[in-house]
Amino acid sequence: MFDSIKPVYGAQHPPRHAPPITAFSSNNNSQTSPNKNKGKNDSFQAFESKTNDAWDEEDDDLMKLAKLKINLQDVHASAQAVINNHIAAKSKSNGKDGNLESNPSSGQMIQHGPGRPQGPGLGVRLDRKPAMSFVKTENTDRDKLRVEKFNTVLHRTTDIDELKKLSWSGVPSCVRPMAWKILCGYVPASKERREVTLNRKRQEYMNYLEQYFDSHHIEQHGHTFRQIHIDVPRMNPLIPLFQHKQVQDIFERILFIWAIRHPASGYVQGMNDLVTPFFVVFLSEYINKDVETENIQVGDLPTGVLDTIEADSYWCMTKLLDGIQDNYTFAQPGIQTKVMQLADLIRRTDVQLHKHIEENNIQFLQFAFRWMNNLLMRELPLRCTIRLWDTYQSEVDGFASFHIYVCVALLKKFSSDLLREKDFQGLMMMLQNLPTHHWQDEDISLLLAEAYKLKYMFADAPNHLVQKR
Repeated sequence: MFDSIKPVYGAQHPPRHAPPITAFSSNNNSQTSPNKNKGKNDSFQAFESKTNDAWDEEDDDLMKLAKLKINLQDVHASAQAVINNHIAAKSKSNGKDGNLESNPSSGQMIQHGPGRPQGPGLGVRLDRKPAMSFVKTENTDRDKLRVEKFNTVLHRTTDIDELKKLSWSGVPSCVRPMAWKILCGYVPASKERREVTLNRKRQEYMNYLEQYFDSHHIEQHGHTFRQIHIDVPRMNPLIPLFQHKQVQDIFERILFIWAIRHPASGYVQGMNDLVTPFFVVFLSEYINKDVETENIQVGDLPTGVLDTIEADSYWCMTKLLDGIQDNYTFAQPGIQTKVMQLADLIRRTDVQLHKHIEENNIQFLQFAFRWMNNLLMRELPLRCTIRLWDTYQSEVDGFASFHIYVCVALLKKFSSDLLREKDFQGLMMMLQNLPTHHWQDEDISLLLAEAYKLKYMFADAPNHLVQKR
């Protein structure tokens, strides 16, 4: 069934046959064009060998400038000139100049058309925006009405189809914890059975901890725990919450217990990201703060509350992984199949972009592996991932097949920016650093609408999502 599947970076297990054929090899013909050998400098190996993370002091313009002696009056005159130019440019942006667009967050002027600047990672550089707070409150009449509708559905024996219909376009934060527990199948629809089920499952998880967690010291499971222990601190490094030792310990326990109880796949790098949305959503029942910008002191919460959040996060992550476990079994066939399907859909829906990617000797596995392995969590801000998962849990097979359409929609959204990149290096930088860090719910809603359109565009031709043999 998977004869055409090749081992890839990130797989937990080594390939069946030696020597391994890496997904990054320039000899792989699966997604390259006849022009792939036109320039060796465009290869991934050349890109990697030329990339250096260290600063060379001799090449640093700032170091050179520091040695210059500058007259203070010249400094003041230059500063005033900059201010005057900025005021003039801002005034001009309010006029009729259609080639300039003002960036409201930074005041920068972005030029469109033939004269637009070029260079690697252009979209990342132009769309830099400052951090902002994204705590949302349901204050408008429309928001209050939506909350009332959710409460009506949740505070009785829940009609799952009705809940999915409501949740597809987003779940209000105040009702999201219970909605997610029902949508993912952790909590029953029957209101009378919920409390009993929650108590039983939470106690069951605590029993797992007592039974299995101490085994992380023994040699048989030592490697698994060491890998988890390495990965967890790297998760969301810019969000203060995830740098708390107490939170990292919770994630280590969740991931280790899951790995022990699912030996067919065990722990695979990237799984740690999949716990994050559940943990944040269930934490929001007790702390109403912006996780992305505020330093939350989880130590102030009672131990019993953290135990509850930990157990609920474990079971909901388990439900999620049950639907995509082939992403993490030997050689990760699920991911490879999804990447092939993504490439095929792009070929059908955006021929120019597909050709551009191939002509620059880029294989879809080189950037889309992470999109499938981490469900776009490295490509989108956490707040956007949570909104995205509202819809995923409302879709049939949302984390598997619908996710592919979302990836297609994401590529198509940045198609014009990607086509502007003229070499391997610039294209890879753009693909690996899509400028989405300022996105909010409205951007995700537009992305989902495009994905939904793509889904039904191919609804009568479902064979494009059949596993290739």
